[in-house]
Amino acid sequence: MSEVLINVEERTTFGKGAARKIRRADKVPAVLYGHGTDPKHLTLPGHELMIALRTPNVLIRLSGEGVDELALPKGVQRDPIKGFLEHIDLLLVRRGEKVTVEIPVTVAGDVVPDGMLEQLLVSIGVEAEATHIPQGIEVNIDGLEIGTQVTAGDLNLPQGVSLTADAETLVLLIATKPTGAEEETEAAEGEAAEAPAGERAAAEATESE
Repeated sequence: MSEVLINVEERTTFGKGAARKIRRADKVPAVLYGHGTDPKHLTLPGHELMIALRTPNVLIRLSGEGVDELALPKGVQRDPIKGFLEHIDLLLVRRGEKVTVEIPVTVAGDVVPDGMLEQLLVSIGVEAEATHIPQGIEVNIDGLEIGTQVTAGDLNLPQGVSLTADAETLVLLIATKPTGAEEETEAAEGEAAEAPAGERAAAEATESE
């Protein structure tokens, strides 16, 4: 995993008013913690941080006056409406140490005829060296027969990476594609379940007449 260099500033003002002022300058308040050290309050450039966070579990090198550290994003707060970054927690990491993270599970290939992919997990927990976190795990479903189940233990993890999830956890399966009649039945059952209680009672009364 490559490192992303971001220049930071130490933050000396706190509170909601100070945080709003930082965000108006297109910057993001942050806290760096870990390894038993006192938390450091920092300010990061908003645009550079937004780009960096597009990579899952991005390793960030924080550089600035009095700061030269490696960190992983551990808590990102965004505005629920506009989506801009409001705050970020950063976990201090060292080269060579193991960290526990969630990595994406993606699928490649095509489902067999009359089959249907059901993916139950889109990410999986692993332990990896802090500077060698895989960006994701890919599962190739080409040729997998109907009824095939892929568990966490079946995933092809890179060397040095281990599961933290239960190996028997179901990740995906190849199911039988429902027929048109089955799809109509499922749709009708779903509509009935969503109908208000009064409507269902009236329908049941009509059927009994």
